Amino acid sequence: MCMRRVVIILLLSVFACAQSDKGATSSQCTSTATGDLEIRDFHSVIFHNTRKLRILLPQGYRDQKNEHTNYPVLYMNDGQDLFDVCTSMFGPKEWKVDETANRMIAEGKVEPLIIVGIDNAGRHNKERLQEETLVGSRPNEYLPFPDESLEPPLAVVHGANYSSFLTHEVMPFIEKNYRVKTGPENTGLGGSSYGGLITFYVALHTHGVFGRVLIESPSFYVKDYAVIKEAAKHEDWPARIYFGGGTEETPPDDPETVPGDIAKAIKVLQANGVAADRMLVNITPGHHDDDAWAARFPAALAFLFPNQK
Repeated sequence: MCMRRVVIILLLSVFACAQSDKGATSSQCTSTATGDLEIRDFHSVIFHNTRKLRILLPQGYRDQKNEHTNYPVLYMNDGQDLFDVCTSMFGPKEWKVDETANRMIAEGKVEPLIIVGIDNAGRHNKERLQEETLVGSRPNEYLPFPDESLEPPLAVVHGANYSSFLTHEVMPFIEKNYRVKTGPENTGLGGSSYGGLITFYVALHTHGVFGRVLIESPSFYVKDYAVIKEAAKHEDWPARIYFGGGTEETPPDDPETVPGDIAKAIKVLQANGVAADRMLVNITPGHHDDDAWAARFPAALAFLFPNQK
């Protein structure tokens, strides 16, 4: 196992030991969620489990004057970590998606949109390993291929089903219950780490669904960069693709870095005819954590959903 994998796994293990299975929720925790945030229970037939969807509605969504207004939608993985330190799995940190989106919409930098946080299926650890065959875990659902560096090992993963989970279950539910614009030009998907890997995989394996994708600190290394190899000669890419990564995510002497992995993906996309103006690559100082993803989120949101007015 290379040092990069060790560092990331140890970091996540430390966070996991500090939090309960449901996140940082406790009687002492003060919620940091802001804005019009709805939390809905959602059952998946595909994954045989139940999770929460966290739906951030733009200001004015419920106003009578906007009752016939539809909004673009950004679906994001790891919903627990997006809005509230009290639910964050790897906290006490969060992406501050609600604060950032509400502020940038109010400033006119981003078009009003709905952001749907899709909770992951929970931690992967030794205690839950047998249970995962029934209800899944975060790696089980986000990995399209087994990750040999994962501890404890998970020989069978179901990330190949994530595209169907999104397009056949989550999206129809949101489109039925909320006023959303449809079509790839109005639909985005984003995530970080394993969530960034599965975002790239979904973009590769769906046609005409997601026109905006946000890929932060992606775990492209899994199975010797299998997802990047699959992407060779693929031509049906989203109209806007954002990549974010930190220069401090790996040790200085590690030859394999997150920015380097992103560069591998960029090379493939360019060979497939994706023009430079369709991509934004945002490499900054930062570690593999919610603080770094929160700091880069404004640039991602402005690129993916700019206010055209």
